Amino acid sequence: MNRLFISAAHKSSGKTTVCIGLCAALRARGEIVQPFKKGPDYIDPLWLGLAAGRPCYNLDAYLMGADEIRAQVARGMRGATLGIVEGNKGLYDGLDLHGSNSNAAMAALLGTPVVLVIDARGMTRGIAPLILGYQAFDPNIRIAGVILNQLGGSRHEAKLRAVIEHYTGVPVLGAVQHDERIAIVERHLGLVPSNEAEGARRRIEEIAAHIAAQVDLDRVLAIAREAPPLPAGAPAPQAAAGPPVRIGIARDAAFGFYYPGDLEALCAAGAELVSFDALHAEHLPAVDGLFIGGGFPETHMEALAANASLRRELHEAIEGGMPAYAECGGLMYLARGIEWDGRRAEMAGVIPADIVMHRRPVGRGYVHLRETGHGLWPRPPVAQAPVIHAHEFHHSSVENLAPDAAFAYEVERGHGIDGRHDGIVHKNLLASYAHLRDVAGNPWARRFVDFVRSRMHAA
Repeated sequence: MNRLFISAAHKSSGKTTVCIGLCAALRARGEIVQPFKKGPDYIDPLWLGLAAGRPCYNLDAYLMGADEIRAQVARGMRGATLGIVEGNKGLYDGLDLHGSNSNAAMAALLGTPVVLVIDARGMTRGIAPLILGYQAFDPNIRIAGVILNQLGGSRHEAKLRAVIEHYTGVPVLGAVQHDERIAIVERHLGLVPSNEAEGARRRIEEIAAHIAAQVDLDRVLAIAREAPPLPAGAPAPQAAAGPPVRIGIARDAAFGFYYPGDLEALCAAGAELVSFDALHAEHLPAVDGLFIGGGFPETHMEALAANASLRRELHEAIEGGMPAYAECGGLMYLARGIEWDGRRAEMAGVIPADIVMHRRPVGRGYVHLRETGHGLWPRPPVAQAPVIHAHEFHHSSVENLAPDAAFAYEVERGHGIDGRHDGIVHKNLLASYAHLRDVAGNPWARRFVDFVRSRMHAA
């Protein structure tokens, strides 16, 4: 299982761009590249998955156990010749004093050599103590090489290489010059997603060409081959017995925040996923339930509003009792309307509330939810953890919600709808700001599919 862990000294060092380029450049050389992303994230995995040609799986130590993470990597690596894990933030950044949730802890858990991406703007001799400090801070972490990024030219590169060679034993695997042509546009939630970015494949090709020309790919592969074997991963869950259910899933430029592992769990639970385009499809497909995930409905609100026939069919279906689950952007779409920057657009009008966008995040980070008993899905076995760990990241708030609204969750950590509740329950709809992960402690996919199936029988 050849693999690398790509991290950085701090966030915004350009490691995502480097990872995208490595995935695409090595794929072009014949490697079967399997990407992974540490932590909760949808946007970077979309780019990494497109660059590698394989779904990118998230590895999250806050939501997953150690054995579960190792099993996910081993299972994801089947059929691949190279695994690339992209970290989040800096190598030693984490949620607690001891760094238990850090990139370094993840790299140690997976026994994976680390390649450090360093934004070297304005640096010369000072890069040596930086690298030496990162080496010495945790002797269990092997920094197998560095990739210098955002260099100011060939003279700058030569100085840095000489300093690193003289003071450290860490090989320089590449030196990437500053170039605006390979930048990916950012906005309020980070990079523009690849499902929305015009010419995403062309941009990936440009990034790959730059990385291939400025990074020693042979040395990168040699380091990846030094990773020790991982234990064999558990097999993917078998498809559930019972009649299949058809679940419509909004997948387009407005809605694209779905974890591949969760979609696989839905299928394993007996769901056939039927994609539809909320921006352009005039009619809902013939389905038994709906899943509308997160995304950026606010940047497409005029187009969503213009598709009045689909909004009307969504409203009629959910008001008629069709089971539905919506996360964040999906919640926003099912409300009465979205207000942003002095503009308003009408949405599906299922949830009796209005959505208002704000300049700063309203809810951001991991959340702890406790079920109220007003939820719709079958209750989990008693052995399951009573508190659900999930995450949220939204710049919007729910306004003018009816005071008698029912909620599926009490929020013990996080913001949710109002700082105390999340998971609006309306008819057979559950809509929340929280993004769930289908993991051992929260098998939500099977619960949702079982609920859809039970409503089919009730009908």
